[in-house]
Amino acid sequence: MRRLLCAAFISVATLAAACQHTTMSDPKPVPGHVTDLDAFHRFIGTHPTPEQFRKAYPDVTLVLPGQIATREFRTNNSRYFAELGGDGKIVGGKFM
Repeated sequence: MRRLLCAAFISVATLAAACQHTTMSDPKPVPGHVTDLDAFHRFIGTHPTPEQFRKAYPDVTLVLPGQIATREFRTNNSRYFAELGGDGKIVGGKFM
């Protein structure tokens, strides 16, 4: 029974590591502004790094905390003000 539990744990741990690796690998770039908000929120849910964000959405201006940005109002989801977690990864934010 103990061997079975160990094998099951190793299988689950391996699967979780594989899923995390494929989720956080370099995403395919999405050209233009964000139009598919569901896909965008799923991507943000993976807690990408700013570099991964820029690779995934190269045409969206990423504004990190502390950066200076103009106060123009954009309605086309072309500028994202990110919130960072303690590890420097994007955990949320908003379009402005």
